Amino acid sequence: MKKITKTTAILLVWLLLLIPSVYAQGLLIPGGELIGISLEDQQVTVAAFDKTLGQEAQAAGLKIGDRLVKVDSKTITCIEDVRQALLCSDGQVQVTIDRGGKELTLKLTPQITQQGPKLGLYLKEGVTGVGTVTWYDPATGAFGALGHGVNSGNGELLRIRQGSVYEAAILWVNQGKVGTPGQLMGALNGQKPLGTIEKNTSQGVFGKLEQPVQGEALPVAQWEQVHTGEATIRSTVENQKTREYSVEILKIYPESGEEGRNFLIKITDPTLLSQTGGIVQGMSGSPIIQDGRLIGAVTHVLVNDPTTGYGIFIENMLEAAG
Repeated sequence: MKKITKTTAILLVWLLLLIPSVYAQGLLIPGGELIGISLEDQQVTVAAFDKTLGQEAQAAGLKIGDRLVKVDSKTITCIEDVRQALLCSDGQVQVTIDRGGKELTLKLTPQITQQGPKLGLYLKEGVTGVGTVTWYDPATGAFGALGHGVNSGNGELLRIRQGSVYEAAILWVNQGKVGTPGQLMGALNGQKPLGTIEKNTSQGVFGKLEQPVQGEALPVAQWEQVHTGEATIRSTVENQKTREYSVEILKIYPESGEEGRNFLIKITDPTLLSQTGGIVQGMSGSPIIQDGRLIGAVTHVLVNDPTTGYGIFIENMLEAAG
């Protein structure tokens, strides 16, 4: 009896030691693919005015960027709320807006059209842009991207209701220059989503993809395994092709409290430098690989040196993904 108990205890200890070890060496497929990201929040803002129907709204003082808070007594959380409020109105409506943190109330008269009453506004709900996939988990379909969060117009983290991922196409590249960050100019390609976004955090956006990402899965590095020296990143900057580019890790900040700034990297690949000038907007999330391990993602560029920027430890992204 004692022998069985001792054997069982040893087995339990072995299993407890094994589980963290296996988790620490979990395999993820590095991304590098450019994706379109559409995030819906609970805010509706004025994006533009109709040339004909929007004249009264402009004359009343409404401006592009104003956030609609209420139409009459109805709280506005989506564009459909605006339509419903106008349908219930019997003429003039009171529109409460938020402009730079201050609430204002304007009186407007909806224009009657064949499609119903309208204020002559083009409204925007949430944000749309392009970014880069960092990792894909073939066991669960989960993915992470960007390496940093998506902010609202006031600089705060966007609180999303839901989000979608789409194919994206690069239209052209604005090269980075000293004092002026570059940008991958892309567009959402296709109306059918590739997956969903469930979380928007300071360490990236996370969700699930409906179609599996192909590629070789790599072990995940612990931050202690990251060191200065040669590494590579995976990005898509030309002809919709994902490829690896050489970089150098210049410095590591293991205890950095700044989000997305765990180590300093420099682009050394001549081809990438000729194409983009260095790190540009849209490359955020490009996975960084060193010694055959996935160590993190590109997050920021230095404005005074577009060849240099920051990366986030993959551990921090995975912790935020939950």
